[in-house]
Amino acid sequence: MHSVVCIKQVPDSAQIRVHPVTNTIMRQGVPAIINPYDLFALEEALRLKDRFGGQVTVLTMGPPQAEAALRKALSFGATDAVLLTDKAFAGADTLATSCALAAALRRLDEREPLDVVFTGKQTIDGDTAQVGPGIAKRLDLQLLTYVSRIVEFDPKGRSITVERRAEGGVQVLKTALPCLVTMLEGTNEIRFGTLPDLFRAARVPVEQWDRAAAGIVDVTKIGLKGSPTVVSKVFTPTPRTDRAQMVEVTDGNLAAGAAELIARMVSRLPALEEALAKRA
Repeated sequence: MHSVVCIKQVPDSAQIRVHPVTNTIMRQGVPAIINPYDLFALEEALRLKDRFGGQVTVLTMGPPQAEAALRKALSFGATDAVLLTDKAFAGADTLATSCALAAALRRLDEREPLDVVFTGKQTIDGDTAQVGPGIAKRLDLQLLTYVSRIVEFDPKGRSITVERRAEGGVQVLKTALPCLVTMLEGTNEIRFGTLPDLFRAARVPVEQWDRAAAGIVDVTKIGLKGSPTVVSKVFTPTPRTDRAQMVEVTDGNLAAGAAELIARMVSRLPALEEALAKRA
């Protein structure tokens, strides 16, 4: 069985700064981490490997320093790692990123047929949740998004059953392999790396593929040339100056306290009174 986990090295969101002139995110000097949502995807792939054997390949696109994220994933127990790195990939939006990753996945599939491709539901630096579905569309894979639990996995019967979060409840879906799964946060907890895996992660070679090695011929589909998205401005929201108001309830008179709270809310939001009246 062969699982591939697409991960991304992102700046630590707690230390992100915005350039005052260009209004873009300043990545220099900001610690880089594995996208937290991708760790849930990696752990799920490793659990399948524990149960059914096979291999787990981690794949990322980025500058040469993104190799550190791949080695971190190897330390958790991943089998192989591939880094897509080429100046032609620079400036890629979600459309161009999914094109490059899909090309690399085709090459990996030629080497060892893919069973499941895992991604996190989104990245903390983009929050678009578009790359996973974009890869599935390009590779014609069955797509399972916002998965909260893998209920059953049958590699011999070539099927997978999952629970996914949906509006108003949980859906239970069954589909054929190969497929692409985007994992929700909080679905599991990444394991601690074992000592042998830590040593292996430090010395195992990480494959580096440029666009030619990934099988990409048309450079207009990748990088800045293949990115129709234009970010006009990135800014930090202005902190709110309003302070929380306290409603004191005396002698356990909750009804009076609730009435006072509603009166304060209506005074600040006149349209709320009309909306509450309609719902009543």
